[in-house]
Amino acid sequence: MPHHGIAPNVSEQSYQLAEAFAALRTELELPGAYPQEALKEAEAAVSAHALPDRDLRDVPFITIDPATSTDLDQALFIERAGEGYKVLYAISDVPSFVAPGGALDSETRHRGQTFYAPDGRIPLHPEVISENAGSLLAEQDCAAFVWDFDLDAAAEVTAVSVRRATVRSRAKLSYKGVQAEIDAGTASPVLQLLKEVGLKRVELERRRGGASLNMPEQEIVPVPDGGGFRIVAAPSLPVEDWNAQISLMTGMAAAQLMLDGKVGILRTMPEPDERSLRHFKRQTAALGRPWDGEMSYGEYLRTLDATDPKQLAILHAAGMLFRGAGYTPFDGTVPDNVVQSAIGAPYAHTTAPLRRLIDRFVLVICEALSNGGSIPSWVRDALPSLPAIMAASDQLAGKMERMALDTVEAALVVNHIGEEFDAVVISGSKPPNGNGNGNGPFGVVQIAEPAVTARCDGEMESGTKVRVKLLKADIAAREIRFALL
Repeated sequence: MPHHGIAPNVSEQSYQLAEAFAALRTELELPGAYPQEALKEAEAAVSAHALPDRDLRDVPFITIDPATSTDLDQALFIERAGEGYKVLYAISDVPSFVAPGGALDSETRHRGQTFYAPDGRIPLHPEVISENAGSLLAEQDCAAFVWDFDLDAAAEVTAVSVRRATVRSRAKLSYKGVQAEIDAGTASPVLQLLKEVGLKRVELERRRGGASLNMPEQEIVPVPDGGGFRIVAAPSLPVEDWNAQISLMTGMAAAQLMLDGKVGILRTMPEPDERSLRHFKRQTAALGRPWDGEMSYGEYLRTLDATDPKQLAILHAAGMLFRGAGYTPFDGTVPDNVVQSAIGAPYAHTTAPLRRLIDRFVLVICEALSNGGSIPSWVRDALPSLPAIMAASDQLAGKMERMALDTVEAALVVNHIGEEFDAVVISGSKPPNGNGNGNGPFGVVQIAEPAVTARCDGEMESGTKVRVKLLKADIAAREIRFALL
């Protein structure tokens, strides 16, 4: 049968989608409206909020985020300093809005993080904080933890401190806009330096054996004016990587401060075990792009092109190397395993306190350690409980994102049952399960446009191009099924 092309947006099924999204919230027991007691506490905190005495409003900070973001955690300033650089990185002072032990504190611990559902964000903090007083909005006086970095000519950190201050961002910039300015050669000095420092930090990451899984991410994007939803799957822009390097640098500095002070909580991940490395090595050989194990797997992954079917399959297979991430608290004794292996160094979450619970505690610890202050008891008391809170929240967020994506994917193809498509096999066939239920071999394929990923019945090999037929698409069940032709 001919392939008739799929509309890029989901609009005809908007009612079914709304029902499916509502059912998803109920099924996963996602947080609902903010409790009134916590809301009142947040409003009172904003009304009584006092800005820090230290005044850095003369520093021309900027923010760089997705165009529609309003919960802005970070603001950046970079300038040359001799042969090196001065980097100031302002992080929203969320702790100044949340009273320990109150209703707001309790609700944020219940949520753990902001959930980005396609039918509306479920914020960690009430909007009066997350999108107003606590957000580093342009031309607004804000309280922030300001990280002060001295970098040498290679962008290595030579000195770091963090103190509270009042800041004022000059502009809210978007990734696409910044990338366009940099590519056109019209970017401001700060943005040019972001590229310069970012590239040097990428090189430092390469040298220390860090690894990034640069796979195109599927994202559900609302279409303006009620036009439904669409799925965007594209590699990140270079500026997103450069900007992320500043955040990673800050997380590494936070980890070192806490290790030196022998108190804190790290984001850790073990090195891949030998079995996973051997299996991955066999897969790369089978897909015609062998990894010899001599170069680090992180450096190898940087050589891959996600637009090539076989290399895309390798990137999917590499997920096995990024397992076991968790949070490691300590107080008085430094743990044995302190490294986040994908970063290649000790690391801590500290740059997104509006959206992630644990950052609020890390910021307070680091500010105290940096300035010789005492760490509040409410922070130390919380350390043992934070790993379980964050693990549960991360698991819930991941499940929600996958189920939401499955829902929109089903809606995109629901009117095309029986049609044929070109596809790439991203996971080869597994043998029949042998339990007598009649299931034969199947793999996972991705059709090109839109980038829908689903099960496909039949014998197939990873990294190959195939022709498939759509057998089933069920929005309510969040299920799609193809068959190999």
